[in-house]
Amino acid sequence: MSKRLQFYHFGLMPYPHIPPPEDYESTWVTLPNGNYDPKVGHELYKRYIAEAVLAEELGYDGTCVNEHHQNAYGTMPDPNVMASQIVARTEKIIVGIIGNALPLHENPVRVAESVAMLDVISGGRIISGFVRGTGMEYHSLRANPSYSRERFWEAHDLIIEAWTRPGPFSFEGRFFDLPYVNPWPRPLQQPHPRSGCRAPARWRPSTRRRNTATRS
Repeated sequence: MSKRLQFYHFGLMPYPHIPPPEDYESTWVTLPNGNYDPKVGHELYKRYIAEAVLAEELGYDGTCVNEHHQNAYGTMPDPNVMASQIVARTEKIIVGIIGNALPLHENPVRVAESVAMLDVISGGRIISGFVRGTGMEYHSLRANPSYSRERFWEAHDLIIEAWTRPGPFSFEGRFFDLPYVNPWPRPLQQPHPRSGCRAPARWRPSTRRRNTATRS
């Protein structure tokens, strides 16, 4: 990878047409979704996708998408869907998924499959970021944050193994017990798509995971 400074476009894709702040408690979790107009949302998605395409035309190195749930702040509950739209409309730009919130996913192999599919379709242009998600999302989705760290790293290791180890194989962990891990397709980038994690600096597991970069 080039050592030159790189520039990435990133838009959270918010829904801006919400009531004045004195009329609601928060844009997360409790803002009634009756405030969302799908016809307006359709136009917003077209605009946001066009901005990502424009980033390629302007010479940006990459464009990024992310995952958030039940809010007006960022209307991308599935970043892989948005990444697929950008991949289909571009030729060269890197598409960074920053990222799939692993502890909130029921089966990490589904993430491995989806990202591998995007990597193949894009010709190897995917950066696969992994995050834990926000406290608001654990609250609204009734996910137990007590096991978030352990569930995150187990999911991370399962995904990397699914990308790099010949299948089928079995995986037995604390949170995930799968008799058959054999994802089709396999990713184009080898040994796997560029990946990274966003985690508090006090975490050190990534020092044992040399293929993963960790941000604090």
